[in-house]
Parts: sequence; structure tokens; C-alpha cells
Amino acid sequence: MIDQPIQEGAPPPDEQAQMAERVEAIFREAGAYRDGHFKLKSGRHADRYIEKFQVLQWPNFVSELCRLMSDRARAPGGVAAVDVVIGPTTGGVILAYEVARQLSVRGIFAELVTAADGTTSRELRRGFEIRPEEKVLLVDDVVTTGASLTEMLPVIEQAGGELVLAIVLVDRTGELTSVTSAATQREYPAEALWSLSLPTYEAGAGTCPGCAAGTPLEAPGSTGLSA
Repeated sequence: MIDQPIQEGAPPPDEQAQMAERVEAIFREAGAYRDGHFKLKSGRHADRYIEKFQVLQWPNFVSELCRLMSDRARAPGGVAAVDVVIGPTTGGVILAYEVARQLSVRGIFAELVTAADGTTSRELRRGFEIRPEEKVLLVDDVVTTGASLTEMLPVIEQAGGELVLAIVLVDRTGELTSVTSAATQREYPAEALWSLSLPTYEAGAGTCPGCAAGTPLEAPGSTGLSA
């Protein structure tokens, strides 16, 4: 197992700003950051939308973004400070693989499974494992509520792994600094390459600017345009 300390603390503010500007530029170039009138999975509406897979389809963009992620998981001397990189399905699979490749460590993913009673959880399948005391880097694409990161913590904790950092491409809340385990109440450091606050609205002309303006409603990731 790797016995190297990860670089502590977030990058300096000027470096963070440059990184965020580059990530935003990549999302815009890929058509993944759009303005309009959108219906989210929650049913709420938004005037801006991030479609991560428009970026993740481009290997050159993925490689550049994952380099920014992998740099955060290196010891001061530049060597990897983690033993394994893990992500949740689906977008996290791509990111975990490429970040792990750049760090020369294992890259695995956890899948969402549904129990007989209808509850869901994340599990390692296909022979994947986290060995006791292995240092773990958790990666994901876009954080909206933080649920996808929280769901991953039992997978790591129950295996006896040590989560050193959770890092995502985009934080829609603008508030991601940590993620807390519901089981152990342990708080782990978390950060985003690009952090922004995207407001959402209840549907209706009295609450949603897009509804009030009569802008056609789009439901990305589902059936396209809504009536």
C-alpha cells in the first residue's frame, strides 16, 4: 500500500480561479453548459443546465479534466498518494478509470443496486475490492445534492479503506467542502474543479422566470422537449 501523504489544502485562490475558468471553457466548448429553460429530474426548473456526458464523450477533454483531478491526489514529490480510485456509475466510471491511469493505480466503480424492499445502495461488484487501510480517492462528475458522494461512503468504510479526498468536476451548489458519513458521522474533505451556484425554481409562471416568459421547456436526459 502507498505510504505517501496527499498534498494538504486546496490550491491557492489564483490557481483555483484559473482551473475553474478552464473547466467552464471545456464545458461550454463541448456544449455541456447551456442557457435556457430546463426541467430537472427533481421536477424543479432551471435557467442553466449542465450535461456532463457532452463532455465525457470527448477523450481529450476527459484526459485534461482528469489530469486536474489526479494532480490533487499526488504527494508533494509528485507520486501518487492513493492506492485506488473509485467512482459511482455512470459518469464516475469514466473518470475513475482515467484518473487511475494517470496515477498508475487501480480504478474501480460502485453500482447502484435495489434491495427486495425497494431501498437502494452502492456496491462493489465484478470482483472489485478495496483492501483494508488502502488510501482511496473518490471521484464524480457533477454534484447537485451531494447524494452520490454520500452513497459511496459506506462502500469505502465497510471495506476498511481510508478516503483521503472526494473530488468532482462541478459543484452546482457552490458549497462543497466536505462530505459526511451517515453511519459514522466522520467528515471527509471534498472539493470541486469548478464550483458555481445554479438556482432552481418551482414550476409555474409565478415562480419560474422561464415559465413566466413562455420559454419552451426542455427535459434533458429524458424525452427532450416538454409540452
